[in-house]
Amino acid sequence: MTIPPAWGKFAPAQIQGPTPGSNEASLPQSRENEDVIRSTQLKDTTTKKQEDHVRKPWAHFVAGGIGGMSSAILTSPLEVLKTRLQSDFYQSQILATRDARGIPPPSDLSLPRTALLHFRETFQLLFSIHRVEGWRALFKGLGPNLTGVVPARAINFYSYGNGKRIISQNFNHGQDAAWVNFCAAANAGIITGTITNPIWVVKTRMQLDKNHAEKTSTSSNRQYSNSFDCVKQTIRSEGIRGLYRGLSASYLGVTESTLQWVLYERMKLYLRRREDRLMASGRKATYWDNSVSWGGRVLGAGTAKFFAAVITYPHEVVRTRLRQAPQRDGRMKYTGIVQCLTTIWREEGIASLYGGLTPHMLRVVPSAAIMFGMYEVILRLLGEQA
Repeated sequence: MTIPPAWGKFAPAQIQGPTPGSNEASLPQSRENEDVIRSTQLKDTTTKKQEDHVRKPWAHFVAGGIGGMSSAILTSPLEVLKTRLQSDFYQSQILATRDARGIPPPSDLSLPRTALLHFRETFQLLFSIHRVEGWRALFKGLGPNLTGVVPARAINFYSYGNGKRIISQNFNHGQDAAWVNFCAAANAGIITGTITNPIWVVKTRMQLDKNHAEKTSTSSNRQYSNSFDCVKQTIRSEGIRGLYRGLSASYLGVTESTLQWVLYERMKLYLRRREDRLMASGRKATYWDNSVSWGGRVLGAGTAKFFAAVITYPHEVVRTRLRQAPQRDGRMKYTGIVQCLTTIWREEGIASLYGGLTPHMLRVVPSAAIMFGMYEVILRLLGEQA
């Protein structure tokens, strides 16, 4: 069979369809396809940069420790206030003051009046600490707090940052996802709680030293002379297990840190997509763009902490009660999570499960913003990706 003369004018390649590797020939040229191609090229470039990037696992440890230290120092007075409001000793004082003034219990008040009463009692206690015990009392327990916060935050950020990378690379083809954040945050919370629980037991007992709260002028009446003495007395009277009081409640508290990480990562994802669109457009970032990028991360950290703390707050009260020192007869008033919850509910009402919520929120929201902001800054300075 002979080829017609008209067909013979074309080369064989010209009469063939688009080759399998020819993407340009197979896609109609339109604005939508140009956006797809540009997005694909940007994603390939980002992936290549991530592959070429030299990982520094230790950077998360350093950045987390510095972030935790900064936030702990700046918010120490509110931490002292929160711990005292959570304890049954100060709750009994508040109840006695209410009875003396003829104030009905919160269950008999409307929600606005209950909130107003809670705010007033919170700031009254804050000013009384400064007036009765001096300004140094607002930083009581800062040493044990820093001893706990710095390693706790360093371990948590190290475990989360590297855990997220390992989980995503081995189980999700290197892609980030909400379930990856969830697993990495839960793993980091369990590791951190197990390692640092003895430090938090000492910090809580030092802050709740009743004799020092009653007679600050005579240090000989204090139950614990220092942190080391607190450790010795705890081991002598309760054994090694005494240093792990509240560990089960700490594991319960993993829900808060996990929820916070997931919410924070979702907010960062929105900001990251905004930055990708900016790069794809070829427009140079302005001062406003940089402000939105960094301000959004700080605001996102505070917002994530706010919602996570409100939802999971009762575990904070339970954890503080479980870490308290034994009573004078040597018995522990609270022996477990369920027993502690039922005892508080029966003796003090459900409102006591939110004791100290106001100073807690006033502390943890700016604390989270400071800590995560510092964490991101230090990581950038060390050349590591968050």
